[in-house]
Amino acid sequence: MGSATSELPSRTPLSDTAETGLKIVVVGGFGVGKTTLVRSVSEIRPLNTEEVMTQAGIGVDETADVAAKTTTTVAFDFGRISLNERVVLYLFGAPGQERFWFLWDRLFSGTLGAVVLVDTRRMDDSWYAIDRLEHHKTPFVVAVNRFDDDTSAHSLDEIRQALALPDHVPLIDCDARVRSSGKDVLITLVDHLYALAMAQEMTP
Repeated sequence: MGSATSELPSRTPLSDTAETGLKIVVVGGFGVGKTTLVRSVSEIRPLNTEEVMTQAGIGVDETADVAAKTTTTVAFDFGRISLNERVVLYLFGAPGQERFWFLWDRLFSGTLGAVVLVDTRRMDDSWYAIDRLEHHKTPFVVAVNRFDDDTSAHSLDEIRQALALPDHVPLIDCDARVRSSGKDVLITLVDHLYALAMAQEMTP
């Protein structure tokens, strides 16, 4: 992405009034911005397992359109954000490379919901994430991380059609570098989870 525009989050301790902790997973293709999103919204210093990319990854990891990327997540990222005094989200960013996909099913265990981060230059990388979430019946939202060098300018309607997303799955734009934008994504997910829970309660 271009020049950094992220807002540095305050590193605040967990509130004594926090009573609900929700596990959220951030998934998507390689280099789509998952680590950046977790880092930008987390109110604690994020735990990450980024390693420097070496020649061993050449021909294994698909680096098209992410030539400037020098590190990669090899296990998962972890961060935390308090949405209000009572609700806390625990964020797990999954590695995007195909060789680490075997970790995803374990990360999905106990997950209330997920964010699928999409790069419009490489939308095919999103299929596996969406497929696995649907397989696990895990509710999710899709966030389109708009990169500075993406000249396609696909509309959200075009992206929804390309990903064959049902109308009930929220789809929004975001900038993973900016805390307020990342927080909007998470609020969208929590609102979606609440709406699904309410609809289930209303079902006889």
